[in-house]
Amino acid sequence: MWTMYTNGRLGNQMGAFSTLLGLANINGYQPYIGQDMYDFLAPYFQITIPLIHEAVSQKIHWKSYWVHDWISPEHKTIKGKFVKLLGYPNSWTFYDHITDEIRKQFTVHDFIKEKVNQYLLKIKGNRKNVTFVGVHVRRGDYLYTMPNTWKGVVADLDYLEKAMKYFREKYQDPIFITTSDGLDWCKQNMNNSKGDIYFPGDGESADAGEDLAMLIHCNHTIMTIGTFGYWAGYLAGGEVIYLDKFVLPNSPFLEVFKYEAFYLPNWIGIPANLSSLQNPR
Repeated sequence: MWTMYTNGRLGNQMGAFSTLLGLANINGYQPYIGQDMYDFLAPYFQITIPLIHEAVSQKIHWKSYWVHDWISPEHKTIKGKFVKLLGYPNSWTFYDHITDEIRKQFTVHDFIKEKVNQYLLKIKGNRKNVTFVGVHVRRGDYLYTMPNTWKGVVADLDYLEKAMKYFREKYQDPIFITTSDGLDWCKQNMNNSKGDIYFPGDGESADAGEDLAMLIHCNHTIMTIGTFGYWAGYLAGGEVIYLDKFVLPNSPFLEVFKYEAFYLPNWIGIPANLSSLQNPR
């Protein structure tokens, strides 16, 4: 019986869940999820992995095993019948071999899917050759932690314009479905002179899971940084553009993060502008 614990939010929970499934599969054990993880995921996804009751979990003498953010050779020979994985792993390297199973577990509930499709059909209108591009702009606490803790940046307007230009030039009639934890900033600063940028919920505080479902049901993805945008791109399955090299080379972030283990090889990276981090002296 293997399980996983992380105290992160939705994107981190999805990464931990997928890592549990991948490593349990590699090592030949049955994965179970705890109530906390189930409560994060089950309201949005058709999870079928068995749930372990908290009363049972408390009686098991678990072997704790910390997992960093990319697969290593030792992860393929983890010993123990009752293992509780710990950490914040979110790397395709753990579960690339069971991609179909991951996508199955993250199938959105029908009632959410219906709501999303109604919205997309409404804004499509009578247009014939629409391509939906999901855009996730991560801001929130990253506005402070990226420059002050990790020597990094969040996506700026120049990055977003470059990413949208890619899809505008490639597809006849792209529509950009934009979600963010800083939606007011997006609405005030993103250039919507073409009228092709839409903000679901009209700027109201949306449910995170429904935001993610909206992005998943787009054809392609523009993400910035973070696990939420990663999962939008991974599950949408089309082209993905991401903010690349968003921390300085000496950032402590690179001790726990590898670009090549986080972003899929076929995704398209646009390097971040790090000029705001340069020492003026």
